[in-house]
Amino acid sequence: MVARTVLTLAAVVAVAWTIGYARGSRAELEIPDACGDSSAISWQPLVPTQGALFRVRVIGTPASAQLTGVVAGEPLHFATDSGASQSLAPVPIDGPDSLEILVRCTMDGASDSITARIGTTSGNYPIERLQVAPAFGRPPDSATAARIARESKRALDVATQSHTTPPLWQDPFAVPREARITSGFGGGREFNGTITSRHMGTDFAGATGSPVRAANRGVVRIVDAFFYGGNVVYLDHGAGLSSAYLHLSEQLVAVGDTVQRGQTIGKVGATGRVTGPHLHFIVRYGTVTVDPLSLFAIAGDSSGRGG
Repeated sequence: MVARTVLTLAAVVAVAWTIGYARGSRAELEIPDACGDSSAISWQPLVPTQGALFRVRVIGTPASAQLTGVVAGEPLHFATDSGASQSLAPVPIDGPDSLEILVRCTMDGASDSITARIGTTSGNYPIERLQVAPAFGRPPDSATAARIARESKRALDVATQSHTTPPLWQDPFAVPREARITSGFGGGREFNGTITSRHMGTDFAGATGSPVRAANRGVVRIVDAFFYGGNVVYLDHGAGLSSAYLHLSEQLVAVGDTVQRGQTIGKVGATGRVTGPHLHFIVRYGTVTVDPLSLFAIAGDSSGRGG
C-alpha cells in the first residue's frame, strides 16, 4: 500500500503541474485512497503572492472524512461550503519562490496525505524612505529592548492561540476604516538612509478621534499601551486569523470582550512611535503576518466597505 501510494503521488504531481498551469487559474491534485477516488485538492490563485493569503480547496471527500493540513508551518482549518472543504493559507513575505502544501485525509481509521510544491511570486513591495528625528533611528536601550521583546511575545501568543480558537466569524471581513491608505503592506522602511524594517501592516488615514472598527467578529485578547504600537487592541477571530489595531487615542473594549464585525473598538490616534495620527492595521494567519488587502480580497465583502 505504501509503495503504491508513493508512486501514485509522484504521477499525480507531475500531471497536476501540467494541467494546473494550462488552466491558468488553479492547480489540482487527486487525494489518495483513504477518502475516495473522486477527491481532489486545488489552490487559488495558481501562483500565490509572498506576504498574502490564498485558498486551499478540497472536493469529493465524504462528509465523514476529516481534513487537516499544513502550509508554511501553520495548520489549515477546513470548513465545508457548497460541497467543498476550504481553508485560508499564508505565504510568508520573506519565503522562497516555492511553498509546500500538505493535506491529510482521515476516514474510518485510514489516513492518506498528499504533498505539493507550488510556485510563489514576489509582492514587489516598495522601499519607503523617511527622514525622522535621530531618536527614532537609534537602537533602543536594554530596558526598552526587553519591553519590546515582551510585547512582541504577547502579540505572538495571540497569533498562536488563534489556531485553537474555533472560527468566530461567518460574515466577510471588512476594512476597519473607510479611508485613504497612506502606507501599504510589505514595503521596506529606510530611516535616514538605512533600511531598518518592513512595514508589516496597512496604514489608514484618519484624524485623532475618528472611529476604528473591528474587521470581523472576534475575542479581544490584548488592550494595552505598547512601545511601538502605542495604545493597541488585538482581536482573535479563530481558525488561525487575528488582527491588531495600533496607535489608538482611545480603546473602547476590554480583554475578553466578544466584538462584532463593524463594531467601534477604538479611535484613531498618534500614540507610540508615529509621526502623526493614523490607524496601523495588522492581519496574521497564525504567526505569519500577511497583507490585510489579501484578506479582504479572498474573504471580504464585495464592496470593500466596513460595517
